[in-house]
Amino acid sequence: QVQLVESGGGLVQAGGSLRLSCAASGHNFGTYVMGWFRQAPGKGRIVVAEISSDGGSIRYADSVKGRFAISRDNAKNTVYLQMNSLKPEDTAVYSCASAPRCGEAYNTWGQGTQVTVSS
Repeated sequence: QVQLVESGGGLVQAGGSLRLSCAASGHNFGTYVMGWFRQAPGKGRIVVAEISSDGGSIRYADSVKGRFAISRDNAKNTVYLQMNSLKPEDTAVYSCASAPRCGEAYNTWGQGTQVTVSS
């Protein structure tokens, strides 16, 4: 069973950048699909970006395409979310999650990290 811990959140001005990290412990990180999600105050959780186990397949929400980049380093058991050109509407709690394989539900979640973008 994978355990996930996010870091890298914080307060940033609009137009700025942040890089989130999600460190995984446990077995077989390199076999898991990984995703970044966010939940803004009063709204439901949405998927921001997803990456396949080998990094060869990536998907983004339309709202972050061209601004965010997901990547992973299986040797370090870590997945990243580089966030550029941040907007106030990106303010949310960001969480990473893992799924056993493509098409299956995400079943392990980190505790989340707060990202606040000021205007």
